[in-house]
Amino acid sequence: MSQLLLKPNENEKTQGVKIIHEVTKENSPLKYVEFKIVDLAPGAKYSETLGKKECCIVALTGKINVTDKEQTFENIGTRESVFEKKPTDSVYVSNDRSFEVEGVGQARVALCYSPSEKQLPTKLIKASENGIENRGTNNNKRMVHNILPDSDPSANSLLVVEVYTETGNWSSYPPHKHDRDNLPEESFLEETYYHEMNPQQGFVFQRVYTDDRSLDETMTVQNGDVVLVPEGYHPVGVPEGYTSYYLNVMAGPTRIWKFYNDPDHEWILERK
Repeated sequence: MSQLLLKPNENEKTQGVKIIHEVTKENSPLKYVEFKIVDLAPGAKYSETLGKKECCIVALTGKINVTDKEQTFENIGTRESVFEKKPTDSVYVSNDRSFEVEGVGQARVALCYSPSEKQLPTKLIKASENGIENRGTNNNKRMVHNILPDSDPSANSLLVVEVYTETGNWSSYPPHKHDRDNLPEESFLEETYYHEMNPQQGFVFQRVYTDDRSLDETMTVQNGDVVLVPEGYHPVGVPEGYTSYYLNVMAGPTRIWKFYNDPDHEWILERK
């Protein structure tokens, strides 16, 4: 079994709360990124006290209320399915604070963490503030929702984006990596991918590999899976008939995204 491919937990709900994924520094090879997916029944509440880490709370589906005990944001969230393909609302909470998330209706929430020492203001990141990009050409097209890009100073370490890749296309392609602290050419950023498919019975392929092939895994990824990228190139291929969604969380010693393309495959960018 791959150490990089995580399947959803089958735990029962406790007081309307179900932890679908829980990626920590203790149970994964990652040191900068932690990640949770939480399902909330209507009225159910999930709370947490942050130590020296920050958190971006993403309303994946459904509506939620979020409070840090000083500010409260009510009825945030814009969609019942990620495949409505519109941005959603998120809340950034800095280190040394507490937060509570309540399901207004049935809701799925992503909690994205990274280390943080400098406390910043809690911030509602409205759906309307997400930058939308269309990247790539030919069969390398994808649409990106920038929730916390490196151009936004609202966080200390976190980078958070959503990516849609249409049927028969590739993303995170040509294969690129960001595993060397070698600025300005390349930054070191760990990464997680939370995947959904439309229709749900679909799958995608994701390969994670290094130049020396000391790490080289190709995974069949299904709806609701998480893939960990501690290092290496990490392309995603989407079979005919299905659409891919994934939520990316990145963090490292410097909050900047500078990637390096696999030289063997960079030539495809020269095609018209």
